[in-house]
Amino acid sequence: MLELRPNCECCDRDLPGDSAEARICSFECTFCRACAEAVLGGHCPNCGGELLARPRRPADALRRHPASCQRVLKPAGCQA
Repeated sequence: MLELRPNCECCDRDLPGDSAEARICSFECTFCRACAEAVLGGHCPNCGGELLARPRRPADALRRHPASCQRVLKPAGCQA
């Protein structure tokens, strides 16, 4: 099951479990759409993998299986 990390690793924007703005790689590194497209060019700065839209968890499933609360942030932000 996906962790559904709560924020963008670049800019720290909140990304709730039902956000259509979240992008992830196969390792679940998480970024907002703006950083993924404009800063990172669709590639994860951690592993080089492709960043794709994160699946959204329906509200009833979020209640039973909540998103992660642990924030991950790159202290210096992201570099292209």
